[in-house]
Amino acid sequence: MNIVIDIRCLINKHRTGVGEYTSELLDALFNIDYADLEDYTELSYYSNQYFLFYNSWKDVSDVIPKWNKKNVHYVVTHFPNKIFNFLVWLKLIKLDRFVGGKWEVGSGKIDYWFSPNIDFINLSKSIKHILTIHDLSYEFFKDCYSWKRRLWHMILRPKKQGERADIILTPSENTARDVVEHFGANQNKVKVLRPGLGSVFNNQQSTINNQIKLKYDLPNKFVLYLGTIEPRKNILGLIEAFKKSSLLVDGCSLVIAGARGWKCNSILKAIDKTPGVKYIGYVDAEDKPALYKMASLFVYPSLYEGFGFPVLEAMACGTPVVTSNRSSLPEVAGGAAYLINPYNVSEIARGMELILCEDGLREILLNNGQLTVGSFDYKQTAKEFLSLI
Repeated sequence: MNIVIDIRCLINKHRTGVGEYTSELLDALFNIDYADLEDYTELSYYSNQYFLFYNSWKDVSDVIPKWNKKNVHYVVTHFPNKIFNFLVWLKLIKLDRFVGGKWEVGSGKIDYWFSPNIDFINLSKSIKHILTIHDLSYEFFKDCYSWKRRLWHMILRPKKQGERADIILTPSENTARDVVEHFGANQNKVKVLRPGLGSVFNNQQSTINNQIKLKYDLPNKFVLYLGTIEPRKNILGLIEAFKKSSLLVDGCSLVIAGARGWKCNSILKAIDKTPGVKYIGYVDAEDKPALYKMASLFVYPSLYEGFGFPVLEAMACGTPVVTSNRSSLPEVAGGAAYLINPYNVSEIARGMELILCEDGLREILLNNGQLTVGSFDYKQTAKEFLSLI
């Protein structure tokens, strides 16, 4: 089959959860659906041909993953993104015809168009569309988004895209329920495709990397938050909980890491004004395991998540986790995290103090975390994806 995969979500250098999910899933997929005979030249030998499409006015080839597989081909266009998206939105461009006329390898019709994330799209009726909806935070927490971001989601019309899609993939049962209940999607076409653990966490060094400590100027003892700096992540609530707790008195700092998101200015101001709180900015993927390992505790009090990758990552690194009892987070944690009400500052503070002081509870969470992490595997995710098509 000929499968087009829309990788426009991979054109940014600093990747968030969606970009990492896409890259890891495709890497596992291509490693499974690939011939072992490197010298075999007939493309028909492979079960599927993959055409990776992206558009960017700038040259972003240095940030796009390189898959040197004989059944993986890149289809690249260089139009100004705003103009290109506008033409797609006006339905002046059908992406399948646009892309199908440009590939240099392979023949025959497009069998599937796979969108790992919602983006501007217009396809011919005959094309089967697989759409991933990661979460509906833009529907439930509109105040957490800037007016530009809210407008962007309105123009994209995700509900309409879901109605057009033949298969809707979600990363969790919670998001699947949201899509069915809030969008009114046919539950028979909504499939849960659980992500795995990123490959950078599979081969961790047993010792803490002192270079990472120096690189980010980390304190000796700290509680860690890692994620996008935006209101939905409830970082202001975490800062208030830190101030209310005894952590600073006990010599423990709060380190906040992640790329700046929308409406982040008030959060950054609160960080600057709070003693013991340090913002270290975006963390490179290869540095994350060491950062998690150095933390005494990982806290993720988000108001809503479609999945919550940092919770899984922290557990994989042997770091105890305090996270919200909301949305998909209990599902991901699987009984291996201390759950709190993200709207209750005192409860967040108490949770942090409890895990840092109670060795028995801490040990239980760490042991359960290793068991939970083992059930998330991108190889299995890729196999389930292939079974769907």
